[in-house]
Amino acid sequence: MEKAWNKTFVGQVVSDKMDKTITVAISTKTLHPLYKKYVTSTKKVKAHDEKNEAKEGDTVRVEECRHLSKDVCWRLVQIVERAR
Repeated sequence: MEKAWNKTFVGQVVSDKMDKTITVAISTKTLHPLYKKYVTSTKKVKAHDEKNEAKEGDTVRVEECRHLSKDVCWRLVQIVERAR
């Protein structure tokens, strides 16, 4: 049974060279409190891709889960858009 309170993010696949694992870059925009400009920050996470279906450049949705290995604690939910 899936839990509804897990964190989900949309990001872009930057690497698919590992077996059943992808690296996803998640970008967020936050407003700087003093300068009132939007600052973009990017975080790279490793996500589990059971069927090796996501390729580099795809836009994907990942969800937080239990640790599957030392670095992998996210899992691929869906591929939002394929790379051209």
